[in-house]
Amino acid sequence: MRVNVVKRAKKLLTPALGWDTELVVRRARGAEVETKGGKKFLDFSCGTATTNIGHCHPKVVSAAKHQINNLVHAGGVYFYDSIVKVAEELKAITPGAIDMFFFSNSGAEAIEGAMKLAKSVTHRPAILSFRGAFHGRTLGCVSISSSNVKYRKNYEPLLSSVYRAPFANCYRCPYGQHRDSCAFECIQFIRDVFKHEVHPEQTAAIIFEPVQGEGGYIVPPSEFIKFLRDFSREHGIMLIADEVQTGFGRTGKWFACDHFGIEPDIIVMAKGIASGFPLSALGAPTKIMKQWAPGAHGTTFGGNPVSCAASVATIKAIREEKMLENCQKLSTEAFSRLQKMKNDNPLVGDVRGLGFMIGVEFVDRDGGPNPEATEKVLNQCLEAGLILISCGVSGNVIRFIPPLNITREQLHRGLDIFETSLQAVAEEELGVAHA
Repeated sequence: MRVNVVKRAKKLLTPALGWDTELVVRRARGAEVETKGGKKFLDFSCGTATTNIGHCHPKVVSAAKHQINNLVHAGGVYFYDSIVKVAEELKAITPGAIDMFFFSNSGAEAIEGAMKLAKSVTHRPAILSFRGAFHGRTLGCVSISSSNVKYRKNYEPLLSSVYRAPFANCYRCPYGQHRDSCAFECIQFIRDVFKHEVHPEQTAAIIFEPVQGEGGYIVPPSEFIKFLRDFSREHGIMLIADEVQTGFGRTGKWFACDHFGIEPDIIVMAKGIASGFPLSALGAPTKIMKQWAPGAHGTTFGGNPVSCAASVATIKAIREEKMLENCQKLSTEAFSRLQKMKNDNPLVGDVRGLGFMIGVEFVDRDGGPNPEATEKVLNQCLEAGLILISCGVSGNVIRFIPPLNITREQLHRGLDIFETSLQAVAEEELGVAHA
């Protein structure tokens, strides 16, 4: 049956969309998925960091069913309760003064909207983004993304007036520095961009991921993020936080910006916002949103009533079931085990992240990226019943993104599978089971 479905899919679905596995899943609950053949897998991918509270959470399913029985679509013609309720919930959990929202369907749509809002409010053309960033696959989003050149290939010309700076990647510093002794050359580079390439008064926005996602789960120093906040405020530049992957508890707090103690001017949310239902949002303070003229942006399917109801249920479940606390507690155990694996195994160069957004970077004998070993470990884990996916500019980072409400038994069972797979690949690649 798996072959039948996969063969049919490959005949009908464009190869432009890649798939991480060839599993054919018939049922998913919590941290587990079950294939048509009846095999169960632990899912540490969460549908690419989307089912943050697990697959088919009963509260979300119930809320969606109730909404389906009453109203499925409004299309901006009339108001309905669920879109107002989710806006009220978002106002309560987003950083700082953010209190007004625009809903769309995907992260890319919300990023596009955020750029339009920043340009409209500031009347400026330029945008600064960061090397290694991923913001989506629409033409505007591709223009500000650089996690992999394949996303940009064959699509030039792209959006104009886009400038880039290196992100603060302390494991692979573009300046060859070490975190404990660097002079923040990455910050000086940003200053130089505004000195030599584009004037701050011509810049609408600086857009950043508080933790880079597709770029390799890179956590920057707090000084770097605080500089972005201070510099943008000084020059009237809109600071846009792309929290598409980092939001809704993924890092152990509602949003990754909370770890750095900063308030963006515009925040972009998607993925975990509605437990797999298509929904995204951009938020900003009223004083910014009120400058966006009626009709300056729009949507037909954005803010769908069913998706909004699912989002309300998702946020309430995270709060009521203390999932942030569970993530904080169990992620500490995950980091501890993964760090020990790093110390014992020369294939692992770095373990980093926040909460349940953990990246394990694989290296070769010289410390360079090792995508081949990464792929082997992923395949070994899959054979043993654990779903993991990769990221990183060189495809050499395995990301651990289990649901926030995972049990301790499930977490350590997954880590056991990973450790066994890692040791097997290390023995094959390097001739050693341990360092």
